[in-house]
Amino acid sequence: MPNRRPTAIASVALAALLAGSAWALPSFDEVRRDFHPSDTLVVDRDGEPLQRVRTDTTVRRGQWVALAEISPALRTAMVLSEDKRFYEHSGVDWRAVSAAAWGNVWNTRTRGASTITMQLAGLLDDDLRRGGGGRSLTQKLGQTVAAQQLERRWRKDQILEAYLNAVPFRGEIVGIDALSRTLFGKAPHGLDAREAALAAALVRAPNAGPALVAQRSCELMRAMEPASKPDCEALDMFASAALQRRGFAASEGIAPHLARRALKDAGANPETVRTTLRAPLQRFALGTLQRHLRELRGRNVEDGALVVLDNASGEVLAWIGSSGDLSRAAEVDGVLAQRQPGSTLKPFLYAEAIAERRLTAASLLDDSSAQINTASGLYIPQNYDRQFKGYVSVRTALAASLNVPAVRTLVMVSPEAFARQLRSAGMPLAQSGDYYGYSLALGSAELSLLALTNGYRTLANGGRFGETRFMSTQRAARRDVPAIEPRAAFIVGDILSDTNARARTFGLDSVLGTRFWTAVKTGTSKDMRDNWAIGWSQRYTVGVWVGNASGAPMWDVSGTSGAAPVWAELMGYLHRREPSRAPVPPAGLVQVPVRFGDGLEAARREWFIAGTEQALFELSPEASATEAAPRITAPSNGTIIALDPDIPPNHQRVRFEAEGRGVQWRIDGNPFARGNSAQWLPWPGRHRIELVDARGQVVDEVRLEVRGAGVVSGAKR
Repeated sequence: MPNRRPTAIASVALAALLAGSAWALPSFDEVRRDFHPSDTLVVDRDGEPLQRVRTDTTVRRGQWVALAEISPALRTAMVLSEDKRFYEHSGVDWRAVSAAAWGNVWNTRTRGASTITMQLAGLLDDDLRRGGGGRSLTQKLGQTVAAQQLERRWRKDQILEAYLNAVPFRGEIVGIDALSRTLFGKAPHGLDAREAALAAALVRAPNAGPALVAQRSCELMRAMEPASKPDCEALDMFASAALQRRGFAASEGIAPHLARRALKDAGANPETVRTTLRAPLQRFALGTLQRHLRELRGRNVEDGALVVLDNASGEVLAWIGSSGDLSRAAEVDGVLAQRQPGSTLKPFLYAEAIAERRLTAASLLDDSSAQINTASGLYIPQNYDRQFKGYVSVRTALAASLNVPAVRTLVMVSPEAFARQLRSAGMPLAQSGDYYGYSLALGSAELSLLALTNGYRTLANGGRFGETRFMSTQRAARRDVPAIEPRAAFIVGDILSDTNARARTFGLDSVLGTRFWTAVKTGTSKDMRDNWAIGWSQRYTVGVWVGNASGAPMWDVSGTSGAAPVWAELMGYLHRREPSRAPVPPAGLVQVPVRFGDGLEAARREWFIAGTEQALFELSPEASATEAAPRITAPSNGTIIALDPDIPPNHQRVRFEAEGRGVQWRIDGNPFARGNSAQWLPWPGRHRIELVDARGQVVDEVRLEVRGAGVVSGAKR
């Protein structure tokens, strides 16, 4: 007896020590609160998931899943596999302990005595965690005491829920959410009996081969459904396929580019990041963009981007950075990439000219061949269709997106003043206005889609600039800052909403026309590398870019076939049940009837800044005189053209250029083409090129000679 007493005292002391350790175990609420997924969930304004991004590379752990959201089949399989009397014992299954002890005596194989509660205790307390050589006697005793304490403080459903979220399954996979999404590509509530059996089998043998996992799964299915006869051979193939999957990508969802930016701003890898986006709008925008780009696949275009802004708050409602799987550079964020905006800068140019009272919406501009002297030589702007319209009003020049009038306007305003205007509207340029020169009128600088769209939002807000925000916790640093003269902003918006004014280029049935009030501008950069459509309604501003992230040019993609259809569909979606009304004109504007001399344009009512209005717009005598004398500007008289037999004839065309209105061309007395420019496929010989006015009289001519190999007669024109 004296020899046994110290041992008994030591056992009691050890039990007391272990009991004290068990009391230090956390509560269920503490475990739930301290659970951190290996991924951050980026959600929209209403909490709907947008993107799941992995932020912990040491483990693969999904979101915490409530027990009610885990399939009954999995709960049944897990209890049958790990702890048949889970709902009967108080933390320790003494019958299983006795069986395990008896098996050890007789060296027979039995199921382990560790209950689900005991396993959970080992997962919650690092001191009780199983090591590489198994648990020590002290750890086993501590696990027993801790399990009993957990049963006293936690409910059974809480124990099972915490266990399923914390148990390691295979490799780096921890918890049922990560397992379900990785192996089966679905949420835990969708697991069927076969998948549940396989998942439960992995707990007992996480690193076992497919054959052993399938064998245990088959045994479990027999226990779960005694009346059924599972096909174990099919289960073997299913297990092999499932264990090879590597789902649960590092980032998955519908807003990868915004998610990256949101995580960068959020810092510290939070469990959830809430954005200002609308998930239904984001899904619609992505689907619309991808569908339209598939239709353009034969025109060498694979990328696109878009952004939707709330006019009042500056909140980003949709952010599509690329076309996803359609792109070979899906990681490039087209919303932030710097690209040439083309004609989309023209509204800001005309707004500046109107604000400076250099022009009105009815002022006449000369759309004809121009040669502008610059420090680097002559700058000769061309229109998109290579045609000239003669004298047109500012309204027509902007709405129809004519290039030459825009360059003439920039000559009045100056590139540096225009650059200051762009910067004030939130569009920073990399260089000074003088660096870009007069090509700045046609969008030679580089801007991001986000900055450009927000610049249009400035126009939508009556010329007041505000920064954008894409996270619910963000606050814009600058809000409601005067940037564009409000009366000029209104006039520009009125022009961009005018279907009749844009008809000269886009026609009356253009995709740009909507059933509700909108103002929109398209643009195409040099060599068709970028195509844009940006515009606003009463509440929203939408910007769309289409092109190639590589910078490769598109083939025959115009302003109305590239980005514009996507813009129109988005606007239609936004205004399915929401009206859009024209803005109220600000104080200091007047609308008066105007007429145009020589029938240049139809009479109409026009908006003016008070004090700049006038009733009649006509050409000056000097302009009329110039108008009455059309002339050939290219080629020069006496030009000799040598044909190269090694170059295909279609690549050796001669370009004719002329000034004047209503002109047509003749070659050797035969009618050839109409308009200020034409292309001619030359053939050997001496030729007379004549320019004929609207009355059919020859007003100018040049003679040229073509030397070299001939072409077939049918290809003369």
